[in-house]
Amino acid sequence: MKNNSFIYLLLPLIFFVWSCEETVETTTPIQPKHLVTVSLVKEYSRADFLNTLGQNAQFISALVRGGVRQYKIVYKTKNTEGTDILASGAMTVPVGITDKVPLLSYQHGTIFNDRDAPSYFSETGGEGQTATLIASMGYIVSAPDYIGYGETKNIPHTYEQREGLATASLDMLRAVKEAIAQEKLNWNESTYIAGYSEGGFASMSLLKKLEETAASEFTVKAASCGAGAYNKTLSFKTMVNTPTSGIATHNASYIWVLLTYDNIYKLNRPISAYFVEPHASQIEKERQNARITGNLGDLLNPTFKKGISDGTDTALLAAVADNDVFDWKPKTTLRLYHGDKDDYVPYFNSQTAVDAMKKRGVDVELKTIVGGDHATSISEFLLGSLQFFQEKR
Repeated sequence: MKNNSFIYLLLPLIFFVWSCEETVETTTPIQPKHLVTVSLVKEYSRADFLNTLGQNAQFISALVRGGVRQYKIVYKTKNTEGTDILASGAMTVPVGITDKVPLLSYQHGTIFNDRDAPSYFSETGGEGQTATLIASMGYIVSAPDYIGYGETKNIPHTYEQREGLATASLDMLRAVKEAIAQEKLNWNESTYIAGYSEGGFASMSLLKKLEETAASEFTVKAASCGAGAYNKTLSFKTMVNTPTSGIATHNASYIWVLLTYDNIYKLNRPISAYFVEPHASQIEKERQNARITGNLGDLLNPTFKKGISDGTDTALLAAVADNDVFDWKPKTTLRLYHGDKDDYVPYFNSQTAVDAMKKRGVDVELKTIVGGDHATSISEFLLGSLQFFQEKR
């Protein structure tokens, strides 16, 4: 869910060595079906981009292969009710690299501020900075804002909702593919998928939807998902019955999930059906921006907790189960990362996913980050994912 400063966490990557890229002949340019506009925001030379990184540049300069162009993409997609809407995202492109490069679909983690969405290209730690840095290493990057940010900032974000995240990410990827043809970019026709926390869940959801509905459109070489809440059913049952971290931003995320599912699945319950006072009134007013400390279970309505525990709240449990993405059979080589001390998105999400997938004969691996919590595990996820993708190139 929450993604920390990408620049700082990438420092261990200084020891990473890039190898040569195999190339594939590009296909005939396609007529845009999803792309609406592609707008150049800014271009950096390698030296200028390194200058934007400040003192961190000395640690990662060996990884930066060239300059970068930043583009804002506006594209056609659908909301969760199937209505056509225009969404946005960032496309970042390496400059000064002569070999053909792969496409990487990067799904961002939880953000509470619209200005942190990728297409704003904030230089103060926003997700556009992450996409830009990845591009400088030799990837064309597709980074959807998701529904709820950028062009769709006036629509509720589909927080931790499988179909909303997957649809926005897949249609963004399609739009970027069309922009690649339009801008005559040097793509080698291969694609990778990665994301951490909410981005991990979004990446898993994207992979599932892509394989089921758009397998012929992309050659996905590998996917890497970090610390995502893939097993929503077990997560809900655990969080209502087991003490949680009590951290206010963690509680805000859990509150947000409940509000999102209540809205999208049209349960239309009052806030008091989920939370006790005085918290219900605060959440009614502030929604996911409410900052409440303490064990999540102490905030919840006892009747709601009982319905989850004994299975009698069938409507909500059906909504939760619709967002389970842990037990299916991906065809793509898949790697999961998770810290075994994660008190935000429990480790069992990745363990149960790997166990279920291996029973289905899936080529999947879990990299357990021993002693890692949600924040401290990000750097190992990033380093490992890029090395993993390099091995598959």
